[in-house]
This record gives sequence, structure tokens and C-alpha cells, in this order.
Amino acid sequence: MIMQKRYAIWLFLLSTCLMTTVAGAQTFRVECPAQTQLHPTGLNPAYTGPTIFTDPITGLPYVRNGGAIKCQHISGGDGYATMGDGHQTYLFAFSPLSGLYDIQHGLPGTQLNTVFNVPAYPTATATSSPILDPGSPNGAVMDPASIMNVGVLNGSIPAPTMAINEDDEFFLTLSNVGMIMRPDLFEQHTVHFHGYPNASSFFDGVPDASVAIQIASSFAYYYLAPDAGTYFWHCHITPPEHLQMGMVGQLWVYPRQNRVPANTSLYTAFNWQQQDPRTACFPSRDILCATPPPAINTGFVQGQGGYTKYAYNDGDGSTRYDVELPLQIHGFDPSFHFVGMTFNPEGFEDMKDKYFLLNGRSYPDTVNKTGNNTELPPAQSTMAADGVSRPSQPMSSTVTVKTGQRILLRISMLGVTEYQTLASQIPMQVIALNARLLRDQAGNNLYYTTNSITLGGGESLDVILDTTGIAPGTYFLFTPQLDHLSNDAENFGGLMTEIVITT
Repeated sequence: MIMQKRYAIWLFLLSTCLMTTVAGAQTFRVECPAQTQLHPTGLNPAYTGPTIFTDPITGLPYVRNGGAIKCQHISGGDGYATMGDGHQTYLFAFSPLSGLYDIQHGLPGTQLNTVFNVPAYPTATATSSPILDPGSPNGAVMDPASIMNVGVLNGSIPAPTMAINEDDEFFLTLSNVGMIMRPDLFEQHTVHFHGYPNASSFFDGVPDASVAIQIASSFAYYYLAPDAGTYFWHCHITPPEHLQMGMVGQLWVYPRQNRVPANTSLYTAFNWQQQDPRTACFPSRDILCATPPPAINTGFVQGQGGYTKYAYNDGDGSTRYDVELPLQIHGFDPSFHFVGMTFNPEGFEDMKDKYFLLNGRSYPDTVNKTGNNTELPPAQSTMAADGVSRPSQPMSSTVTVKTGQRILLRISMLGVTEYQTLASQIPMQVIALNARLLRDQAGNNLYYTTNSITLGGGESLDVILDTTGIAPGTYFLFTPQLDHLSNDAENFGGLMTEIVITT
């Protein structure tokens, strides 16, 4: 056992030195422009409709809808996560290299370019441990030595969360830092935005039509967000393996409707969008229209009842909410993960999940704190390569609201072995499936109320919980699949979390 530990430490140090040497050749590149043609100056102006411009070189028209330049930096490699029964599980995983403060507090790591471009760490050497700069806790890790020191063996589940506004230009840099526990694997990685409407296959992360990122290399993905909704993302290299091992994350796009000026009719704001051919639904309202206009003008105005946050460009205020809670459903097969850490091939045909996870945690760890909530036990942490212990499962799955508030559940299912069901003690109104508002072509809302939902791998739902008339107390989100209320052999835990309603 002692020899094995010494060998593992030696192998770790050797791999780190080798990779840092390669990185020193400047193969890592982090991209986040200060300005672009669509965003030459302003940051997130109010939305009052598109502005048509003419390109001075080509003479062709193009549309600006506001928004901003947003950026994020992640690494692809490996790490560990701790299950609800205390078992430490090996991961193929992504880790954050920007927005570190926000991510450690359970928030998305996406940042404005003005924040991102202030380095989170000073320039470091291969022998120094970078110190987080208190003045730029959400800036990017940029220089090669820091990328290796921070990104190695620092994987998280879920992968770093991304959140952007419609009309943002999003620059996402993926740096492949290698797998310390599996130096025999020269694994490539990609980022695939599952179900995301993206016209360019080059940035879609499917290696057959795009590119795969090699160890000690970086690649910058570019997205212009045209459609609001709840999406998710994952590595598209041998997906059954990399998804099972933990290379999955959450993504959502906030609607333009959030940026409409106060006291403006949402129906009027919806009609502004018809001037943009990417989001227009008139005159045909054909099936390609992502969100048809509402059949009835409800007269809902921005700020009515204090609401300024919506899940979609609904035009009627029906997707308004006070608090959002992302829930990524997943499952781990501990045997598959153990073999994944060794030099043996995994048995795909025998894959069977025994840990059932919400945001990477099983109950009761699902309700442990994230960030500075001192009333709850601390979230699980894992020691990274630079000697700093960071939350490997930074997202809690619990929420506390006041009676009468509306909760938006952004639910995504990223398991690869079976369907998962989630039930609620508070009625759930399902408003969208797979990032599409449930509305017919005539504009009628097809929302439905239920007490449970079932999802297969690769599906997402948006659900509203309205706590009006609900007595204060603790309510449960849980699975009625009894064998999924377990942590491996422990007959307790699994897919369950809490919603706390106060006065």
C-alpha cells in the first residue's frame, strides 16, 4: 500500500511537471475580446427592440439587440466527488478556471468581459502556488502554469454552470489539462451544447464535424444566444463513458423580456422581436417559430407585482418567477467509476447506477450549504493539485422562499442508464420541454399541472412551483422509485431534496 501511494505521488508530480513544461510553450490560449462588431461598447442596455445596421464593407444589413460580451474558462481533466455515504468517487470532469468565487458559492461562472479579463491569479511559475487575488475573484486563470496548478485534479459535478442573456456573445475557452490518475489516456475533450440552436457545427463540440481538444491545448467556442431556455452541455468524446464519469453541466439563457423597461407591456415587447428575423414569428407562425405570440394580450407590464424575471419571452407574464433552482439529475455506477480509475477497460453492458444525484449530491448532502450559509453543514470538498481544498459539488439543491413566491425549477436529466422520476409535495406547473415553451401555434399556453415528472437522458423541463396558499414548512422533492432513494448499499438518500417555505 505504501509503495502504491509513493508511486501515485511520483506519477502525479511527473505528469504535472511534463504538462506544465508543455504549457510553458504557450499552447494554452484564453480568448475574451474587449469589443466586437455587435458589441463595440455598451453593456446590457435595456431591450427596446432591435437596431438595424449596415456593414460598411459588405453593405449587408445586420441586427443588434443589445446584450454584452460574456466569457468563461474551464479545464477538462479529472477529479473526485464525495457521495452522500462518504464514498469518494473518481471523475472524468470539467473544472472552473474563471468565476471561481461565484462557482464556489453555487452560482454560474459566466462573467462580463470586463470582469473576466482581470486575471484571477498573478503570473505563476511551475514551482509556485498561485494565490487568489482578492481584487479579482471572478477573473480568469490565464497563464499556463496557473492553468495547470488550478485545473489539474480539480473536477466538479456538475461541471461549471453557464448562464447568459439572449443576444450575448459568449466566448468559452476549454483547456485540456490531462488526467493525472489516468496518464495512459490521451483523452481529448469537447463542449457540446445539447439541444442548443447553433448554426455552426464547428462550435457544436461533435468531433466528427468540429474539433477535439488535445492535452495541453485550448479551444475557444463562440455562441450568439438567440433563444431563451434551459439547456445543458457535456463532452462529446465517447459520450456514454464521459457522461457517466461526470462530464456534464448546466446552461440556461435568460430571455430579452428580462431587459424590457419598467411599466412596458410585455405584449408590446414581444412584438418588438418580430423585427429580428432570427426570432420573428409573423406572419406565418410556422412550426419553426420558437415561441409563438400569446393568443390573448393579458396587459401584463414589466415590474407588475414586482416581477422582472421570466423563464421565456412569453408576452403575457405567465413564466414569471422569484427564485430559480437548477436541478441536474444524474446517476453514478461506482464499479464503473472505480474501473475508470484503473488500467482496465470499463464494462459498458454491465453499467448500473447505484448513486442517484441532484446537482452531484445524494440526500442528505443535497441540502448542505453552498457558500456562506452557516446554518447548514458545509458542502463536500476535494483537495486540488495546488493544495487548496475546493467544493467539488458546489451546487446545493435546496431553496428557501417566502409564502406566495414562485420558484422556477430548471430540471435537466443527464444520466445514461435509465429514466428518472421526480415528485413534489407542492403542485408543479410544467411550462416548457427541451427549452421550448409549451404553446401551440395559435398562441394558447399548454402548461399542465402535475405532482411528478419523468425524464430520459438528454431531456430538460422548466417547472413553476407557486407557493401561494402553501403553509410554511419543509416540503420534499423526491423520487417515488424506491430503489433510487439510496446511496449505493445504504437504504437512505438518493434523489431527494427540500424546499423550505417561511412567512
